[in-house]
Amino acid sequence: MKTLPRWADLALLPLVSLLVALLAAGGVVALVGQEPLVVIQVLLHGAFGTARGLSYTLYYATTFVFTGLAVAVAFHGGLFNIGGEGQAIMGGLGTGLVALWWSAFLPAWLMLPLMMVSGALFGLAWAAVPAYLQAYRGSHVVITTIMFNFIASSVLVYLLVNHLRPRGTMSVESAEFADSAKLPGMHQALAWVGIDWPASPLNLSVVLAALASVLIYLFLWHTRAGYRLRAVGTSPGAAEYAGIKARHQVLISMSISGALAGLVGMNEIAGVNGKLLLEFVSGAGFTGIAVALMGRNHPLGIVLASVLFGALFQGGAEVAFEVRGFSRDMVVMLQGFIVLFSGAMTYVIAPLLARVLGWISRTEKAATGVVHG
Repeated sequence: MKTLPRWADLALLPLVSLLVALLAAGGVVALVGQEPLVVIQVLLHGAFGTARGLSYTLYYATTFVFTGLAVAVAFHGGLFNIGGEGQAIMGGLGTGLVALWWSAFLPAWLMLPLMMVSGALFGLAWAAVPAYLQAYRGSHVVITTIMFNFIASSVLVYLLVNHLRPRGTMSVESAEFADSAKLPGMHQALAWVGIDWPASPLNLSVVLAALASVLIYLFLWHTRAGYRLRAVGTSPGAAEYAGIKARHQVLISMSISGALAGLVGMNEIAGVNGKLLLEFVSGAGFTGIAVALMGRNHPLGIVLASVLFGALFQGGAEVAFEVRGFSRDMVVMLQGFIVLFSGAMTYVIAPLLARVLGWISRTEKAATGVVHG
């Protein structure tokens, strides 16, 4: 069976999968009596047509970059980390606890890095337990990480209801953090350099997401440690034969994965809410799986896929508001088509695309031979 060139696998295949998904979704939209072109136009304008809409798109994308990178790092280590949801929850808990304890008397320049490190460590610790169970006890990481998602959610509920909720309030959320624990919004940061930008949830964690993407790329493809991790993910037996300890790489890949997922707390807790509350992750850990699949587990692809899903979230809300008869459920359907065609259906599309590229290559060679003959 023909295989795709690397450039086609990373760039062309996700684009073709997206186009097929949009065509399929457009057909369903037409069947329910809506105009597909109108829906797409409203969605794109809502996501990118205004500064405020773009800010919301990038805000959603920031969270998806963290969870998408988390899935990708584990994947390159030969693991399917389906526990990004729970790791993000625990990361947010770590971020919030540090803020509740120390933000009243620590300055922002010290408070914010401590929150980031705490969130990453909580996420790392939550991922390290399933990693240990897989490496040394034979428990499958998919099963254990799913279970850990439920445990993390229960831990957060327990702490908020019984220990972190202020007395005299019915809301299941913590007290407000002090100002030193609140990450500046992008509109505030741009105002420092004289740029007027509308207020939105977009905050400086978008810079952290971009930096994480660059660092993960350099780690995976430009360091010996990254090579060892990818070697185990490709062939554990061959890696062991070459002297690489596969068990150690399981721990390393899952720990890095959990730390990345734990950084979600910087966007949602430090950057937007300014307090601990329930459901701040809202399925972003599972969306990260689709983002990693569509981005072909490459940091650049994950950034682009995150922007796409951010656009679907923001633009979809605009469509549900602006287009009569188009519900939020239809937006979820569109997301489902993209997940389907960028995941399972990729194995159907890839061979067809390889044949097309092979035919084009043969045609060009034949034409070149005729010319030079």
